[in-house]
Amino acid sequence: MVIDDRNIPGLVKEVRRQLDLSQEDLARELGISFATVNRWENGQVKPSKLAKAQLNKFCAKMIRQKKLNLS
Repeated sequence: MVIDDRNIPGLVKEVRRQLDLSQEDLARELGISFATVNRWENGQVKPSKLAKAQLNKFCAKMIRQKKLNLS
């Protein structure tokens, strides 16, 4: 899966919606702060390369477990 920088806010919202996670829950899953997830979702900042890799790994895992569909 390739994460498009232009649609990080939409991706984060959709992942949270499908998995029924709060911003705090997603932050915990990714090992980052709630504020970071909030800033991504509001388009204030873009994730670092490391954070994008973590998000990508998490999404891939959820897709494999058939809990997430980003098609």
